[in-house]
Amino acid sequence: MKLRQLSLEHRLFVTEYLRRFPPEISELTFTNLYAWRQTRPIWIDEFRESLIFFAETKTGRVILGNPIGPVLLPEIFSEYGSLIRGIERFPKEQLTGITLSPGTVVIEDRDNADYVYRREDLASLSGRHFTKKRNHINQCLASYNCHYEIITEAMVPECLAMQDRWCSARNCRVEPGLCGEYQAIEETLRHYREFGLTGGAIRIEGDIEAFTVGETLNPSTAVCHFEKAMPQFHCLAQLINHWFARNNLADFIFVNREQDLGIPGLRKAKESYSPDHLVEKFKVLLPGMVIQTYTNKLSPPTLSSF
Repeated sequence: MKLRQLSLEHRLFVTEYLRRFPPEISELTFTNLYAWRQTRPIWIDEFRESLIFFAETKTGRVILGNPIGPVLLPEIFSEYGSLIRGIERFPKEQLTGITLSPGTVVIEDRDNADYVYRREDLASLSGRHFTKKRNHINQCLASYNCHYEIITEAMVPECLAMQDRWCSARNCRVEPGLCGEYQAIEETLRHYREFGLTGGAIRIEGDIEAFTVGETLNPSTAVCHFEKAMPQFHCLAQLINHWFARNNLADFIFVNREQDLGIPGLRKAKESYSPDHLVEKFKVLLPGMVIQTYTNKLSPPTLSSF
């Protein structure tokens, strides 16, 4: 075992693993892992021709997501069980048929389930269930002179400046979650070209007032990492979502728009776009670990029912 703290020098190495074993969960892109490392430190290790990510959390070190490669979960627990408290953000489908040790606790993590939409739905907004979305966008276009641009490296300083204005409007300095997000957005934008990202921005009267950034998650799915719109422009968030899907993501069938983090307003907004499906995730806690109060506890030795 040779844990290495994730750094820029690992980008090609990690990306090649992800190319060979395409992920489903939004956490497993190099962009996501690297950009959030200030609030969620990440280590990596290779074991049995697989790549494993470790994260430092408030309650101890855990494996983050599924292993990238053919290694099996019981093998991982045998190798690393004494060094970790469990696994977080593990995709439900990979629990099927796995036998775990007695005392292992599996907990549904609804707050971190990824919302996955059909790209065509976001790009067209056709059908009765998108009537309100179309009305909001029409109101936005009637109220403001909006111009869409695909983000280039030269536009990054303008996007960073807009993020500063957004944070001033939202008082990010007193909100730890927004502070962490600010750092992650800054890291992402500063490596925009290097990480092979795609993004879109909306100008109003010449100034960037909304932007969004994403990339390939797997061959059929793009992941949208960040989406920001200045709050004084009514319905601008709906417009950037729509135009980004239409102009940047035509090569994909699905768009993963990440989690709602259990925030009621964010959950309502994500559900309002009629997701095609959720990528369900679980926490797996090893025997003997201190367990807080959770809902939806499952603790069978075999999870074949999944």
